[in-house]
Amino acid sequence: MRLKKALTVMLSVFFCAAALSACSLSDTGTPEVADDEIELQIQLDTREDIGMLVVHYDANDSAGSGGVANADRSPLRHDELLFYTLYRQDFNHPSDVRNLSIQFVVITEYFEPNLENRYPTAYTKPLEAISLSANFGESYSITISGDQTNGYRAILAQ
Repeated sequence: MRLKKALTVMLSVFFCAAALSACSLSDTGTPEVADDEIELQIQLDTREDIGMLVVHYDANDSAGSGGVANADRSPLRHDELLFYTLYRQDFNHPSDVRNLSIQFVVITEYFEPNLENRYPTAYTKPLEAISLSANFGESYSITISGDQTNGYRAILAQ
């Protein structure tokens, strides 16, 4: 009887461990996108690390900006995957996201972030804006490539 209980406990532990392992394998490591969010997955593919990335968005009569930087002031790695989220409350009219324009600006060195997103011109590399018809609850993949010498480019994955 004790052997049967011990075997049952061991099998239960085994199946629980296997289930947890399977869950962790299926986890992609990307955050869930909520119904009131638009997630930008930004893959850096640059020749060098960068200091910061500024994001300007414009959608009809809604516009704003923000950015991505490391809190410890370390550079963003040249091959890093970044996440930037736009929220429904950022837009005057949620339907505006159908005509969403996003412009990235690479800041080649780290500077203390400021609300105006203004940094020395010598370290500021604006990219050509990309346009998309976005939907809340969805994620969009963008690759930023290039270097300081030849410039940077943002490409929206199809």
